[in-house]
Amino acid sequence: MAKMLEGKVAIVTGAGRGLGRGEALALAKEGAKVVVNDLGGGFDGTGAAHGPAEDVCKEIRAFGGEAVPNFESVADFAGAKRIIEAAVSNFGALNILVNNAGILRDKMIFNMGEDDWDAVINVHLKGTFNCTRHACAYWREEHKAGRSRGGRLIHTVSDAGLLGNPGQTNYGASKAAIAAFSLITSREMARYEVTSNCVAPGGRTRLTTDATPSMKALMEKVPPAGEFDLMDPENVAPLVVYLASDDAKDISGEVFRLMGDRVWFLRGWHTIESKGKGKARWAPEEVGPVIKEMVKKVGAKEEIMGPFKEAGLI
Repeated sequence: MAKMLEGKVAIVTGAGRGLGRGEALALAKEGAKVVVNDLGGGFDGTGAAHGPAEDVCKEIRAFGGEAVPNFESVADFAGAKRIIEAAVSNFGALNILVNNAGILRDKMIFNMGEDDWDAVINVHLKGTFNCTRHACAYWREEHKAGRSRGGRLIHTVSDAGLLGNPGQTNYGASKAAIAAFSLITSREMARYEVTSNCVAPGGRTRLTTDATPSMKALMEKVPPAGEFDLMDPENVAPLVVYLASDDAKDISGEVFRLMGDRVWFLRGWHTIESKGKGKARWAPEEVGPVIKEMVKKVGAKEEIMGPFKEAGLI
């Protein structure tokens, strides 16, 4: 059977552990040559080590795949350019970019320091911009030269940003912004045959155990041997592989969630209801009852734990 990504070249950022590792392995198993990027730091962004990225490359080579490690920080604009260049210099092209690198520094808004805000925004939002910007510049030039690479952008978002989660204003804001960023990028890059989509993953990683104590007990529930593990981070990888494939060339500007055996299709801000007054300005006492009635009709918002309940985890 032909491999889905045969002849493709991919970059996965934050690929040394967890979700990124699973995505890098799955892309390689489907034939892609992979740049395994990981700074090798802690879940809060401190420190650095080459081991995680190198270990994933060894795993890929062990089953006959091709991979090279990269240790640049996605938060560094020039460093992100070198990540893109690593794919081209090692494998001759770039087709797929998976923006997965992330850190957590959770605090309530009244306790959050400027460093906590900046560090998370820099890795998630700026890091996604940095890598995407340089990849898109490359794909635009290749397309103009008659070498369309059919670029695939896959960004990692989160229910923390799509639904909202207390203690994560920095993380949630960055993830919500990435969803908007992806939508706009999809429209800007359509003419160059580049797609841009988001995946909101659910799985057992350092960010959902060590960095999020409230989720630790749920995430660390491991089923008996032989039973399907709903929280295995590698469950998310098949969706990433599909969105990276040629078969997904008409899917762009969308957001998907995958947790366990369940996939969701999500849409962002959209009109629920509208009401006009009739070519006249609203008075505050007039618009108030209208707003209250609109909100009352819709009911409660989806809660952050809703997907876990729907998946049968709680």
